[in-house]
Amino acid sequence: MPLWKIHGNGRTVAPGDVVKPDERLNWPATIAMGAQHVIAMFGATFLVPFLTGFPIPTTLLFSGVGTILFLIITRNRLPSYLGSSFAFIAPVTAAMAIGGFGSALAGIVAVGVLLAIVGLIVNIVGLGWINRLMPPVVAGTIVALIGFNLAPLVWNNGGNGGRFQDFPVTATVTLAAVVLFSVVFRGFLGRISIFLAVVLGYLVALIRGEIDFSAVGEAAWIGLPDFHFPDFVSASSWAGILMFLPVVLVLIAENVGHVRGVAAMTNDDSVNDTTGRALLADGISTTVAGFFGGSGTTTYGENIGVMAATRVYSTAVYWVAAIFAILLSLSPKIGAVINSIPGGVLAGVTTALYGLIGVIGIKIWVDNRIDLSRPVNQLTAAVGLVIAIAGFSITGPGGFELGAIVIATIAVLVIYHVGNLIARLRHTGADDGGPLPVVGPLGGDPED
Repeated sequence: MPLWKIHGNGRTVAPGDVVKPDERLNWPATIAMGAQHVIAMFGATFLVPFLTGFPIPTTLLFSGVGTILFLIITRNRLPSYLGSSFAFIAPVTAAMAIGGFGSALAGIVAVGVLLAIVGLIVNIVGLGWINRLMPPVVAGTIVALIGFNLAPLVWNNGGNGGRFQDFPVTATVTLAAVVLFSVVFRGFLGRISIFLAVVLGYLVALIRGEIDFSAVGEAAWIGLPDFHFPDFVSASSWAGILMFLPVVLVLIAENVGHVRGVAAMTNDDSVNDTTGRALLADGISTTVAGFFGGSGTTTYGENIGVMAATRVYSTAVYWVAAIFAILLSLSPKIGAVINSIPGGVLAGVTTALYGLIGVIGIKIWVDNRIDLSRPVNQLTAAVGLVIAIAGFSITGPGGFELGAIVIATIAVLVIYHVGNLIARLRHTGADDGGPLPVVGPLGGDPED
């Protein structure tokens, strides 16, 4: 029995119809759509390793490998591309500063293992406990604080050589392009507006003589990516792992949102049954990536947007996209070209990007009509955001440190749940409840 049935005439999709996950168009059309999905994911997927200093070919390789693992574990029922998660940027940046590459990879592996465990639990008992632990006001605050915690980096230490004040012209042009393209373009072009802004910023930097092509000329056309391994021995790694744990909450929301989005767009409620497997699959993908030097993964809203535009939800398209990504990762020259993007471009795009992560958290509040006149909701958000933006930290014996994201997440969960417990005891109303919000790779709505 074939893995996919041919949809209709195999060439087109009739008005009002969709190509379901177990169907496909003919192979030329499927291959073309797979390439389109690579373009859609590429901008965000390469930005994460570029911002954090991870090897880009390695990250591309494990995004492709992770996508294949995801399709296998979800039994070819859930179309998705697994790209680099922006939720990892803040803890990776902090871990690299404290303990180096190995510590950052240890944190990524820890997140993957914990997410896989959550997936197994969801398979057994369902999603209700997650909705109670992380209702919209909590989920929105955690997504927002991760984004806003990154804000000082743009001006003080842009990562990978990008500080706004060092390259004001290129950074300003790139930032203006992000804003302009996002407002002017619609559909597919709108979804890759950040990628287009990077291309324009790169051209400006080229004209201004800010690009060093020496590494590009020396790089081979074909070769294996660089592999690195986690450090589970040093004390700094174990301290750093704590900074990554809040990312698990974001990945849960992203995966749950992805499943719900696909179920809604294909009019197939049975897709929701894959939620536990999706969490397990993303956890395994992130674990494998972290063990060999890649960035943590998540389901991508950019690709849901492409599916919504084309009405093609075939998992065959994602097998093609994954293979394309793996082939791209085997060219060191492509990685060298991406690494040649100068600091000014990086500073401009991250000014918008970090803010967008924060604003998408706020959008979760708006979409779920959170009542911010309630003191418990006000303080849940207010305390968490200030701790994250200010960069609170606690240093213990032996250099053990809790970073701002960990402290803020703990504060958010404690304030919200203890506050609502007191409210219930006083009979003054309970929590906002509601299901886990639907979020994409940056915390955004995949149906946008």
